[in-house]
Amino acid sequence: MGRWEEHVWPADPAGQTRAQRTPCRFRAYVPEALSEIDFTLPGALAADLADVERDVLALNSAVNTPLAQVEAMARFLLRAEAVASSNIEGLVINVRRLARSEVAAASGLEVNDATARAVMGNIQALDDALALATEKDFITVDDLRDVHRALLRDTRDARWGGVVRETQNWIGGSSPCRASFVPPPADQVDRLLDDLINYINADTHPALMQAAVAHVQFETIHPFADGNGRTGRALIQLVLRRRGIAPRVVPPVSLVLATEADAYVRGLTSVRGEGSDSGRWLDWIEQFVSATSRACLDARRFVTSVEELEVQWRERLGAVRAGSAAAALLSELPRLPVFTVNTATEALGRSWDAVNLAVARLEQAGVVRQVTIGRRNRAYEVVGLFEAMTAYERILASPAGDTLIAKPARRRTRATDRQHVGCHP
Repeated sequence: MGRWEEHVWPADPAGQTRAQRTPCRFRAYVPEALSEIDFTLPGALAADLADVERDVLALNSAVNTPLAQVEAMARFLLRAEAVASSNIEGLVINVRRLARSEVAAASGLEVNDATARAVMGNIQALDDALALATEKDFITVDDLRDVHRALLRDTRDARWGGVVRETQNWIGGSSPCRASFVPPPADQVDRLLDDLINYINADTHPALMQAAVAHVQFETIHPFADGNGRTGRALIQLVLRRRGIAPRVVPPVSLVLATEADAYVRGLTSVRGEGSDSGRWLDWIEQFVSATSRACLDARRFVTSVEELEVQWRERLGAVRAGSAAAALLSELPRLPVFTVNTATEALGRSWDAVNLAVARLEQAGVVRQVTIGRRNRAYEVVGLFEAMTAYERILASPAGDTLIAKPARRRTRATDRQHVGCHP
């Protein structure tokens, strides 16, 4: 059963303040094992779960136009998901800045933007999670550790990547006595992680419900020193991919959760109670189902807007020979929002000369424009794509789905007003 445990935080004789030199009491939450919970869903919520799972499948079916191989559109939505998931943790960056950092890294240039490096790690963690879901029949704790390791690989906290904590951590405050939440003691973590993995591999519940439950349980366990939120949101995508309802395109759920960040935190908190009562999970599951539904709806609208943009690109470019480098590059543009001739050559598998000519043709037609990365390295940016993404984010930034009706609930390209809550070993 879920329980709050009383513990004493020892005094630090070398502490700078009287509070630090004085022992204090705190409460840590130990969740019940998922194997012990008897979930009973109301009929309406069960029906909503089924409906939204169909929405996720429909999103995957919708992205099958000549736009570019589904990979291109899926990649752009995955990047948006990584940006939003990072925004929730206070790592604020827009997709244009991220894309320029990505192409700089791909070109062998040093990326000095620490936020960009962290978000690029988030993309890699999402990639790794989806690969695990596709390639493996059973997920292990070591797999989760690998996802976390990828997340922190190029950050200042890389040494903590994949390291399951052996000490108490907490969220917010200078000590667990002043924290907003204290996860279970370290000696409970291995047991709870094993239980979580067994739940993920069991397929007892509908896929969407499993993703919602697994995410909350992971966040409650908080097994790592940092990066738990982003790893836990990658776990959502892992479950949806593994269960087969998102075989190609992941719904960018984090974009919606970031818009309603306070409600998101309340949803996570509402599950943590005394005893064994599956009823306290219902509000969170309903919230998660609603967020996924909106993510699918707005993602499909975004896909439509990019399809319309592609029509404009083709009109500007004029007739191109099927199978030519120009035709191939046009199809790949959503996956290559910023690129160099070298990175495009690698992505297309064509000769450098052919791609260089194709790029020149697209630039002349106004489909791409030249930009600079680093000090003087030439790259190209797809015309209109980031504007479409900005419009998409503006819709999501309003809880009503329209900034003319409701003002944005969060800033889109600057540091948010919410304080970043850190996790401390």
